[in-house]
Amino acid sequence: MASDVERVEEEEEEESASELLRDRFRLCTISLAQAQAKQNGMDVSQPIMTCISDLAFKYAQQLAKDLELFAQHAGRKSVNMEDVILSAHRNEHLSASLRSLCNDLKAKEPQSDRKRKKNSKKEDKSAADVLHIADP
Repeated sequence: MASDVERVEEEEEEESASELLRDRFRLCTISLAQAQAKQNGMDVSQPIMTCISDLAFKYAQQLAKDLELFAQHAGRKSVNMEDVILSAHRNEHLSASLRSLCNDLKAKEPQSDRKRKKNSKKEDKSAADVLHIADP
């Protein structure tokens, strides 16, 4: 009985945190849209702002699901930069910008960190060769 109560409390906390995140996302989206409208000398009504924020939130949710699936398909538990770049494959300009950003970040990364990461990737690959996942 105590575990049921704890589970319900955890679900309520998670839902509350999710609602807070959604509200903050929407407020940021509205703020950005208003700033862009002002910069372009436009006036946008509040219902349109709300619609824009809802669409942006739904897009972000779908993007998060896609990223999770890309990482899962690659046999990883976490999303990396390649997953983000792959998610932008339909938008050539965005994809090119993300690749450029990725290359810039790699160039700024200290050499010793890159070597360490390459070695850990080799270890991950050898471990992946041994790992067998049973079909459900």
